[in-house]
Amino acid sequence: MSDPSLNSLNPYLNGLYAPVREEASARDLPVIGEIPKDLHGAYFRNGPNPMSPPSGMHHWFDGDGMLHGVWFEDGRARYANRYVRTADFEAELEGSDAMPGIFAPSRRVDGRRTYYKDTANTDVIVHNGRLLALWYVSGQPVAVDAETLETIGVEDFGGDLPNNVSAHSKVDPRTGELVFFDYSLYEPKMSYGTISTDNRLIHFQEVSVPGPRLPHDMGLTENYVILHDLPVVFTDSAIRNRLWQIHVADLPTRFGVAPRKSGDVKWFEFPTSYIYHVINCWEEGDDVVMAACKMVPNGFEPDVASFGPYAPMATVLALRAQPFLWRMNMKTGKGAETQIDDGLSEFPVVNLDHSTGKARWSYHVVMDDCVLQRFSALRKYDLTTGVSEDHTFGAGVFGSEPAFAPTGPGELDGWLVTITTDLDGNSEARIIDPKNFSSPPVARIKLPKRVPAGFHATWAKAG
Repeated sequence: MSDPSLNSLNPYLNGLYAPVREEASARDLPVIGEIPKDLHGAYFRNGPNPMSPPSGMHHWFDGDGMLHGVWFEDGRARYANRYVRTADFEAELEGSDAMPGIFAPSRRVDGRRTYYKDTANTDVIVHNGRLLALWYVSGQPVAVDAETLETIGVEDFGGDLPNNVSAHSKVDPRTGELVFFDYSLYEPKMSYGTISTDNRLIHFQEVSVPGPRLPHDMGLTENYVILHDLPVVFTDSAIRNRLWQIHVADLPTRFGVAPRKSGDVKWFEFPTSYIYHVINCWEEGDDVVMAACKMVPNGFEPDVASFGPYAPMATVLALRAQPFLWRMNMKTGKGAETQIDDGLSEFPVVNLDHSTGKARWSYHVVMDDCVLQRFSALRKYDLTTGVSEDHTFGAGVFGSEPAFAPTGPGELDGWLVTITTDLDGNSEARIIDPKNFSSPPVARIKLPKRVPAGFHATWAKAG
């Protein structure tokens, strides 16, 4: 039975975060403005959405995965939302006891060595013509139909997958290969591999790290993978004490650069920091370059009266990050870290057709509230000059991570698509011209349902 008093105090179950439990589909959505005729494809966004009221303490990251999709064709749009029906979701639906989450960790009843309910609620990518819903604690990738959002099932890549797959695994736009990473409490504590365009494992490599870590992302260039060994550890002790993560300040930040197909990992040390999200990675001569959003001290003192027992969660989730650049010279073994800008921004994306190469522009979310992660604007960065400009959503309107929809070979040839929701519960898909970024959207598509705040998004080309 749910606890209304606990749920009413949880900021991630109310307001912009309140879940929607009905699945819906709608066609020929009303449009303000005009949908570009060259926009063909779909925007998908993943996020946590508990299917029933939580019975106890609930962490934002524990909600069941729900995908929202907006499809565009010939100047028209349609919408659908569906739960990602993981094995744990189906078990609970059939009446099993609720699987453990961050505030109530324990071993899974089926014996798999994972402590939390696998929700596939974090990321969504496109590979081999299907969507893959992915989880931030490394779980089973779930294949989803890109036309209906119906769950197909666990993707094991022909039975070849030796481990799990983390959110923020990458698809190479040039080869179509999926490069994934995994981390665990158990050996191997870190690994990475490559899945071919015909869904077969073609490379897998275990990576030695000093102990269990909790990375969130990885980097990918044409020839290298960049793994993160960050000073945040994930241990049995932390789990027993109901701690989601422990920050170990006396450990350095390390990035491991390894050839994508074979070879040793070369490690580069930098001052202690944490990174949630990579902007892009590329190669310049002997340098492997990574742009990412680096966390900065938040100085947040939780308002206990406001957050009650959820004050520790709010403290950890306060998201304050700035864009930085790391250069790692494969010849000399030396690295250098520089700051791109001192403005706060996160959830960065680029035109994925230009990822793994030197993309010039990136698009980030800007928050008016770093604790509740309310995305009040988008920011476009010129990564060459550090110059930025903002696109604001308007008073009381908050967005989702955008996705770039390419329509031509140029890096700015295309459209940015995102979903916004206002404080009255009205949601829209918005189409923004990246060449006139600060201008109003060229089109606003009214959605039939409220879309709660969520996590990551992607664009799928038509066909």
